[in-house]
Parts: sequence; structure tokens; C-alpha cells
Amino acid sequence: MNVLVTGGAGYLGSVTVPALLRRGFRVTVLDSFMYGQSSLLDCCHDENLSIVRGDVRDEALLKKLLPKADVILPLACLVGAPLCQQKPVEARTINYEAVRMLIDLGSRQQRIVFPTTNSGYGVGQDGIFCTEETPLHPISLYGVLKADIEKALLDSGRAVTLRLATAFGISPRMRLDLLVNDFTYRAVTDRFVILFEAHFKRNYVHVRDIARAFIHAIDNFDRMKNEPYNVGLSEANLSKMELCLEIKKQIPEFTILESAIGKDPDQRNYIVSNDKIEKTGFKAQVTLPVGIAELIKGYQVIRRNQYSNV
Repeated sequence: MNVLVTGGAGYLGSVTVPALLRRGFRVTVLDSFMYGQSSLLDCCHDENLSIVRGDVRDEALLKKLLPKADVILPLACLVGAPLCQQKPVEARTINYEAVRMLIDLGSRQQRIVFPTTNSGYGVGQDGIFCTEETPLHPISLYGVLKADIEKALLDSGRAVTLRLATAFGISPRMRLDLLVNDFTYRAVTDRFVILFEAHFKRNYVHVRDIARAFIHAIDNFDRMKNEPYNVGLSEANLSKMELCLEIKKQIPEFTILESAIGKDPDQRNYIVSNDKIEKTGFKAQVTLPVGIAELIKGYQVIRRNQYSNV
């Protein structure tokens, strides 16, 4: 089976592509390498891997690559509310229009597994879990574009969409701007953090579990197609304060300061149910304490601030 992965050298792709290769898939990666990353070098020995340097918005290039693909994983994306706010035109053309082009240029036999986000839930109701039936109320351009393209994909009749919780964990193309990764980095390097609106909650999922979820959706596509699925750790619906206290268990010197003044620019606040995908046989495996321990170890290697999307 041939899998086309756009953005395959990014944070998710750099973990997912090796997992696909280990499963014996033939993988073509299309990536602009906009961050100068070298995250797929360790895979270049694999004869089942092809790498194309190019822009996902290049229609002529997509017309060459798409006919060979049985499965499409559109991972190319400007990720996160701050980056999309800084670059709204690029965000729309990459996060929406380029994926729309994949739908329009591809064939109906092709399977699309798409990572959307549970950012679309915006601000949930206190104590009530967001399910796939919960209306989407995105509060950022990033969330709006993800919600809009998810609808287009599901309307196409040949997609599974995975509403990912906030990702964490080590990847060859590392990101420090994700909440767990960020707070753990601060604990390791600064030994303190200042929290705004520390009661705001989110769900979390390890990057390796995201790669597993992609493969699960490919393997079970026919019974999962045309539906969205939340993907996260069911035991990790945590507030920012609760997250910091988990980190403090492993770094006792970590000082957590809560500010009564100020506002977090990210106003997302919700808890999420992952029952739907768990009923298909998938369950996230990498716990938050295991992921934090991994990050602490990784931050003995990483001491630079360019590992982010902003």
C-alpha cells in the first residue's frame, strides 16, 4: 500500500513516517522543509521511502504524486493559533486550500486520514465532556480552518478525521511550544513557571500514540470512514495547574506561580471524551508521567529555543 504524507518531516510526520515504514507501507513524503529540519535522515536507507522537496500548494506537483497514493495523510499545516494569527494568508492556503486540492484532485478510491484538532471545541461547559456530537465553536483562525476543512473532508465520503488532543513527547522534529513540552522545558531549565488562568483544562496525547492512531484508522478505514474521532488520553483531561503538579512530581524543585492578573492568549478550556475511538479498538498508551520522563531526558540534549512553530 502506498501512503502519501504531506508535511512528513514535521513534528507528527517524523514519528509517523518511521512507524509506517516499519509496517511495510511504501511512503512518499512531500515537505517544504521550511524549518530546515533533518528529521527523516535516519529513514533514508529504507527503499520504501521516497522524499519530494516541494510545496503542498503546488498543483502540478500534486497531480504527479496523487495517482500513486492509496492513502493520503495531509500533515502539512501551519500549526497553532499564534502562528496562524501571524500568517493568516499562508494559514488559509496551506491548512484549507491545499487540503481542498487533495480532495478535488484525488480519486474516490483513495483513503484520507486527516488530523484535525479538538481546539474546535473552544470553550466547553464546566464538567461536561466534549464528544464528537458537541457543536464546534473554534476561537482562533487555526481552529476555524481545521473545522472548515474537516467538514469538507467528511462531506467527500472518503475520509476519517482525528480530532487530536494537545500533543506532547519527543520527536526528531521537536516542538517546544506545545503545552506539556513547554512546561516541562521550563521546569528543567528555569525551574519555575507563571500560570495565567491555571484552571483552564485540556486533553493530551503522546505523539507516538498519534502515529498509532493514524495506522489504526488506515487499518480500520471502512468501518471508521466519514466520521470524526477524538484522540487523547482519557485519564489526561487536566488543568494547567494539574499538569504542572504532574511535572513537579518528577522535578520537585519546580516552582509553580499563579498570577491573579493577566489573561492567557489561548482561551481554550474543555474536557474531552475519547470513548468513540476506544470502541473501535484504539486506546492511547503513553501516559503523561512516562511522556514527562521522556521529555526530561530529551532536554538534556535540547537546549535551544528554535524547536517551535513560532
